[in-house]
Amino acid sequence: MDRTPVAIVVPPNAQSLDICGPLDAFLEANRQAPAKCNYDVRLLSTGSELTVKAGVMSLVADNSILEDVQPIDTLLVAGTPDYGQAYGATDLLAWLRRQAPRCRRHGSVCTGAFFLGAAGLLDGFNATTHWQHATELAERFPAARIVPDQIFVQDGTLWTSAGVTAGIDLALKLIEDDHGRDISLAVARRLVVFLKRPGGQSQFSAHLAAQLASEGRIQSVQHWILDHLSLELTVNTLAARAAMSVRNFTRVFQQETGITPADFVEMARVDSARRLLEDSDKPLQRVASSCGFANPDTMRRAFLRRIGTGPSEYRERFRG
Repeated sequence: MDRTPVAIVVPPNAQSLDICGPLDAFLEANRQAPAKCNYDVRLLSTGSELTVKAGVMSLVADNSILEDVQPIDTLLVAGTPDYGQAYGATDLLAWLRRQAPRCRRHGSVCTGAFFLGAAGLLDGFNATTHWQHATELAERFPAARIVPDQIFVQDGTLWTSAGVTAGIDLALKLIEDDHGRDISLAVARRLVVFLKRPGGQSQFSAHLAAQLASEGRIQSVQHWILDHLSLELTVNTLAARAAMSVRNFTRVFQQETGITPADFVEMARVDSARRLLEDSDKPLQRVASSCGFANPDTMRRAFLRRIGTGPSEYRERFRG
């Protein structure tokens, strides 16, 4: 059986789960289907030292990019909180430019996308990264098309994933493409994760976004919104709830959360509707009404904006 060489590039101060998540998924595929899967995974450091830091852990890489000459089928670059190092990593960037065209597929996990971007490998392609850094990635690399709300994105031979645990989602999809859904599902079950997170699901829900605000009045309004989605939640109503002028409320809300009040309300309604579609058989009209949408068509448009699929398709896909 031919082996499938997988190389995970580990930049200094890498995010440990960006490495271990995909690594364990590939190795578990070998264990689940030894007659079919033969992923040969190796870690590559970006300098002469093989010992690399990943959080508080020290990992010993199999080789360095400066010396590694073995063929690579699948190349992934792990992310790091210190992704600014990408712009000065001349040896790594040159290596990526040489290696990527030789691989069957290449990509990144989380902020590893910044290294690909700095190497010019995102130009003209759709890509994603951790939601907190998607805007910066788009600003840094305007020739790329950044899709901020996807768990992972494939564009030709380029594969990029969202933050941290999304590297597992990406690896599961690569395994599915190589060996079929049954093996990928067996790996997902063993790792106790979703085989496929439903639809084009956003990387963070309104409930998570509600935790971002530190200003007491904004946080209070956010939680009130989540408990009163069926009401008419205009910016005037929300500003009055916070005892602030509309202009000041809108400014402070965006400053605290990074989104507008209207965006937050729509996110919250879509998030609530998603859970009803997943957990109940309620018709779309009742789901829309209970979540504050004027009608199913309004809900459908919001779903298409937020997660890239309609409510009916979302329900069918999730249950499938």
